[in-house]
Amino acid sequence: MQSHYDFPINGKELPSKYDYNHAMRWLEIKGKEQYGKQFKLHPEDAHLIRRLLCYFLSDEYSAAELNINLDKGILLIGPIGVGKSSLMNLMRLFEPPSMRCIMKPCRDISFEFIQHGYQIIHKYSRQSFHQFEPVTYCFDDLGTENNLKYFGNECNVMGEILLSRYDLFTSRNLTTHLTTNLSASEIEATYGNRVRSRMREIFNLIAFDKTTKDKRV
Repeated sequence: MQSHYDFPINGKELPSKYDYNHAMRWLEIKGKEQYGKQFKLHPEDAHLIRRLLCYFLSDEYSAAELNINLDKGILLIGPIGVGKSSLMNLMRLFEPPSMRCIMKPCRDISFEFIQHGYQIIHKYSRQSFHQFEPVTYCFDDLGTENNLKYFGNECNVMGEILLSRYDLFTSRNLTTHLTTNLSASEIEATYGNRVRSRMREIFNLIAFDKTTKDKRV
């Protein structure tokens, strides 16, 4: 008997050494521990969750079939309230503690910039190494920050951070994750074509259906 998490991809089961249904059940248990007993995974999100699990489990057996590049980061796009932040936060639990990505709201980075200025861009780019090992950040809710001024100079803080991390991705394998409710065209309008172009190279795009309803309701 299949559980509501069992699902084949393209009409067939994928070869894998991982039990994805067990991983989803464990994920739901951890979700309830962190977010309350009302937390649950939704069957309509199963394919998306499996792609995230494939990445965070480093499942090279399924990666090609699921169109996941394990060397890139994750760009998780979806409407407000569909569970992007909570999913990314829970996915971190599949990584070794010393290698877990750090969740950082983009709004918090904008507040840091107001207080400390341009050194914040370096903090989240050139200084994102611990004993020469790259530190992975998940920048949460891209688009909620604003263009900010520091001593009268306006700066697109997240745009500059992403451009810098792109350079470090190509030279030093620095991985970045993002969550956002912006569409591709909105990202380009907000951050420019250079940022959008580089995002294609450093991220696996994983997107909720645009009709997905707000799960907070």
